[in-house]
Amino acid sequence: MFKYKTLLLLLAAVGLVSFQSDPAGEELMKFYEEHQVQGSFILYDQKNDRYTYYNQEQTNTPFTPASTFKICNSLIALETGAVKDEHTVSKWDQKERPVPAWNADTDMRNAFKNSTVWFYQELAKRVGEEKMKFWLKKANYGNGDISGGIDGFWLWGGLRITPAQQIDFLRNLHQNKLPFSARSMDIVKDIMIAKSTKDYVIRAKTGNGKQGNLYVSWYVGYITTANNVYYFSNCIQTKDKKEDFKKAGVSIAINVLDNLKVINKQDWDN
Repeated sequence: MFKYKTLLLLLAAVGLVSFQSDPAGEELMKFYEEHQVQGSFILYDQKNDRYTYYNQEQTNTPFTPASTFKICNSLIALETGAVKDEHTVSKWDQKERPVPAWNADTDMRNAFKNSTVWFYQELAKRVGEEKMKFWLKKANYGNGDISGGIDGFWLWGGLRITPAQQIDFLRNLHQNKLPFSARSMDIVKDIMIAKSTKDYVIRAKTGNGKQGNLYVSWYVGYITTANNVYYFSNCIQTKDKKEDFKKAGVSIAINVLDNLKVINKQDWDN
């Protein structure tokens, strides 16, 4: 381990590696402590080729992607023709679910926004196991494991992805380096828009799931400005799930991004 860290420092000194390890750990820790959770945060500044971390050691730990997989699921569904476009409506099966927005006919744009589970389960079933395995491998998404069933491998099954891999996937998406058509990637980039201001656009996705005895919550995405792109991954975990846990992932991410002066939190609150 000592030799590895020494090598990284030497590479950084000659400009072959750019990294910043927990630069404001104590400052950022307060946002996690406020919600009584553990977790990690990555920010990648594309213009300056610079990473900023909170709890860097955890950023290579694999977690269930939960609904953050909807980014990849959307791409695969579009590419394989499982859905024509973001406006194609799927009929609700009339089964009542706990989220009111899920109890209606919906299209991909609204299903992504509302994180409608049944819609994406249906898309995955249309894609099928063989094609799903093929595209996960081709896109280099996480561990590519679809055990647990085609309708839930990203929820209760074997699919895992690390925070660092989330960043890599998002970078490849924004730069059109994923093995999907420009059309598929453009559609997904569009439905990912969570906030647009005069200074920046945030494209992002939440994800909430359970892995063993841990509850896991994600907020991942990227922010485009006039002259830069910032990619972020926030992954939090707890064994004792609080009432606000699902909202905590977004809240912490916004506070960290504000603290790092990437966005203005007041814009998000308005």
